[in-house]
Amino acid sequence: MTTLPDEIPAFGFELHATDGMARRGTVTTAHGAIRTPAFMPVGTQATVKTMYPEQVRALGADVVLGNTYHLMLRPGAERVASLGGLHTFMNWPHPILTDSGGFQVMSLSKLRKVTEKAVTFQSHLDGRRYELSPERSLEIQGLLGSNIQMQLDECVSLPNTRPEIDRAMRLSLRWAERSKRAFFGKRGHGIFGIVQGGDLEDLRLESAKGLVDIGFDGYALGGLAVGEPQEVMLRVIQATTPALPADRPRYLMGVGTPDDLIESVARGIDMFDCVMPTRAGRHGLAYTRRGKVNLRNARHADDPRPLDEESDCPAARDYSRAYLHHLVRTGEALGAMLLTWVNLAYYQDLMAGIRRSIEEGRFEAHKAEVKAGWAAGDIPAL
Repeated sequence: MTTLPDEIPAFGFELHATDGMARRGTVTTAHGAIRTPAFMPVGTQATVKTMYPEQVRALGADVVLGNTYHLMLRPGAERVASLGGLHTFMNWPHPILTDSGGFQVMSLSKLRKVTEKAVTFQSHLDGRRYELSPERSLEIQGLLGSNIQMQLDECVSLPNTRPEIDRAMRLSLRWAERSKRAFFGKRGHGIFGIVQGGDLEDLRLESAKGLVDIGFDGYALGGLAVGEPQEVMLRVIQATTPALPADRPRYLMGVGTPDDLIESVARGIDMFDCVMPTRAGRHGLAYTRRGKVNLRNARHADDPRPLDEESDCPAARDYSRAYLHHLVRTGEALGAMLLTWVNLAYYQDLMAGIRRSIEEGRFEAHKAEVKAGWAAGDIPAL
């Protein structure tokens, strides 16, 4: 049955409960609801690496992230649009967020030049020259058909000088206005502005005010987890979130470790994405309720016990550490598949537990319990 236009819900956010600064809510989109706090698995090139879409959904993920930079280079936004859009292309009929491509331009392109108009760059794949403006970024994201689209911004590394952070923040604000004008607001789709300002709280607050004045469906904090210590990141979050509207979702881009997530929720963040759980899985590192476990370590070679006998994830519960160690050491693809499965399951379980604890008014107690599990460490070697 074809969904009629008047049956498509409007894009929105409902706040259900708070506990301190921690928030429990729901983002509504044309392709379904996103329960927050939410962790978005990263599907950079229209795939969460080594995972089937059905697996990702079964773990509890409501939304995945796609990358504008990579998809514009290959296979091309126009091609994806001609094939039915990103949801159809990657067989993910649920919400999708696309980033603007700006971070990848800054970090991956061989040569780049930033002007008021746009950023021009050479592809890291073949050296071809491209121009990415706020308007073109939103056009690409519209062709992909993502439910949440991001303004184009300029992200600078940290530490950095105040003049450079200030310049990039003000350019990002001007690009935010152009991005908002370029956004074709189909029902059930939204656009987020991105707060910049590096590690300088006064610039972060100025950026936040400017974005709120423009008016967005949600607000992201960009330019963090780019080299600064965790305490600096958390300080910036703590200072910035109160300046953002309570009735709009807040997204911390590119973060992070399980500890980053739970501490950022404590400071008012609703949404996260990071390559960490998938990348770690491909390199033999597992995230568990007892903390990180390195399956490359020889101590696992003769261990018949699973990673976590209490886990609901079959990869953590039904395969021995000895076998996982063998797969990792021999470079077998199944090792990356199983450990990515383990890690994404843990991240989704972590977020589900956080959501429950906020609803029950016991977030701080839950946070302490989770951290005690990490501190206790992995089970002793045999």
